[in-house]
Amino acid sequence: MSSGGLFAGTGVFYARFRPGYPKVFFDDLVRRFGLDGSGRLLDLGCGTGQLAIPLAGHVAEAVGVDPEPDMLAEAARQALAGEVGNVTWVRASSADLPDTLGRFRLVTMGRSFHWMDREQVLGALAGMVEDGGGVVIANDGCLARAVVPWQHAIEEVQHRFIGPQVSAGGTPARPHGAVLADSAFRDVTRVVHEFERSWTTDRIIGYLYSTSLPLRRLLGDRRPAFEQELADALLAADPSGRFVEPVTLEVLIAR
Repeated sequence: MSSGGLFAGTGVFYARFRPGYPKVFFDDLVRRFGLDGSGRLLDLGCGTGQLAIPLAGHVAEAVGVDPEPDMLAEAARQALAGEVGNVTWVRASSADLPDTLGRFRLVTMGRSFHWMDREQVLGALAGMVEDGGGVVIANDGCLARAVVPWQHAIEEVQHRFIGPQVSAGGTPARPHGAVLADSAFRDVTRVVHEFERSWTTDRIIGYLYSTSLPLRRLLGDRRPAFEQELADALLAADPSGRFVEPVTLEVLIAR
């Protein structure tokens, strides 16, 4: 998140094709932090609002921060469509959070903490979180990282078209929990939610265009061929056309 640019041009795909979080996850946060319609929420690396918008109804004010203007534009559209009016969208970097943001009961980071200078961010947040408040880091798997056969098909087709690619946001050398343990937020609880997601071919393709890998640019005029070959490979892997992803959502709750 700190530099911006990695997700430029992906906002529309991110808003439409990135899956949300399960109700049990939100219910657990509301209970743990006593979100009763008061207090403030900061969603750092907010993307198109997958955390900020569902949680906004449980706080007095929510603030979503992201460096990508098209992400924030999509987030604002999603909030308007959902008639959520208590979220402010701020373009900023995690490396230089504005002094004017104020203090918060809860700070959330969904699929974003690994992009940041984690120690620097936690140091800044230590002065922004109220007593009794905390930080929540939520991460689930990447659809394109193969676990089941149809995901291997995605990996193989993508490799044929663009070769091996290394994401700038890979797995950090130190686990998030270890970084939290060395910060002001050292009281850490780990919660794991396991469930399944169902995908269609169109949604899979849309998801692939939402990631930090600039797949659409790399494919260029080969996009139709890529999409057709991927659709054929997915059906070969699972002729039912029902693609079920096993999901493990890891949540770190740090006070």
